[in-house]
Amino acid sequence: MRDVYVIGAGQSPFGSFPDETYLSLFETAYENALESVGGELDPDRIDEAFLGTLGVGGRQIGLSSPAVTEHLGLHGVPTTRVENACAASGYSFRSALTAVRAGTADVALAGGYEVMTDTSADQTKWWLGVSGETEWERTSGTTFAGVYAQMASAYLDAYDATVDDLSRVAVKNHGNGAKNPKAHLGFECSLEDARSAPGVADPLNLYHCCPTTDGASAALLASEEVAAEFDGPAVKVAGAGAASGRVGLFQRESLTSIPASVQAGEQAYAEAGVTPDDLDFAEVHDCFAIAELLAYDDLGFCERGEAGRLLREGVVDPDGELPTNTSGGLKSKGHPIGATGTGQVVEAFSQLRGEAHVQVDDPTYGLTHNVGGSGGGVTVHVFERTEVDA
Repeated sequence: MRDVYVIGAGQSPFGSFPDETYLSLFETAYENALESVGGELDPDRIDEAFLGTLGVGGRQIGLSSPAVTEHLGLHGVPTTRVENACAASGYSFRSALTAVRAGTADVALAGGYEVMTDTSADQTKWWLGVSGETEWERTSGTTFAGVYAQMASAYLDAYDATVDDLSRVAVKNHGNGAKNPKAHLGFECSLEDARSAPGVADPLNLYHCCPTTDGASAALLASEEVAAEFDGPAVKVAGAGAASGRVGLFQRESLTSIPASVQAGEQAYAEAGVTPDDLDFAEVHDCFAIAELLAYDDLGFCERGEAGRLLREGVVDPDGELPTNTSGGLKSKGHPIGATGTGQVVEAFSQLRGEAHVQVDDPTYGLTHNVGGSGGGVTVHVFERTEVDA
């Protein structure tokens, strides 16, 4: 199995862009990814592409990804659309990684795109809702906010965590996102702001929920031989993990964990030869504030049930032992469904090259964690700053 490196990564701004399309947004992300390569990469060297999208609003559901690569001028490049709800581009990244590791590609493009703000609130809720368990949960009126509210209630009942800990997620991530010029909600908020926001689904309020967002992101993966051609710190994909889980909450034994996150994390750590203690930063899937707390537990950042302590003690702050969601996370940076997973990779790439907006001091290892729905599919990747030994 070949070593694989991320040689470039970029994204569009995340936000609401009525004058943009999924094609133009991905073009921006792709151009930024090419620009980030430490040298000239001829696009003709891209052997394959894997692009993630849910297809919010129903636009070009069939063949949208080939439409994107043809728009970019990557004529004839085999292109696969990947759909795994909010984990779509986490899985597109995994697919590109597999192709390069296997030797079927020397350079592969991974990415994702979504336009979410040009439909009504009811239409958007429907398109998002069908990524949950449809037969029993969605037909009874349960939304994703309702699903995660159930998980939050169970967690707060079971462990030493409070609604204020959910609000601390918002305060931290907005603080980071305020420094990210590409963030959707790039402003700070106080603990009181987050405490007093309008309710959405008890115990979750507005500040505990990510926005619906337009955006795109892209990453270029390459073999060691290709990566050696370019300058700059090398970002190696040290470990990869993925797992599926029960789509519906009623099918699970517990509401206080996402088993697929546990499995994917264990795989990624084992492959990279690291433990959570070795990580210098992480980007975790915080579609709702409770999701970030669950990630701390499931990925081994703390003992189970101690996630609130990491927030209260500043462990996950930018100057803490394990800075988490320095990009602003989904909560502040935004959550364009198909673009989120490789959007996390953009932050990991920037951190390990020393170019992030909220830069961690001299990082070696970073992690990305991308969740589909409420845990039906998860990818975890561990990245390492290293030397290319071609």
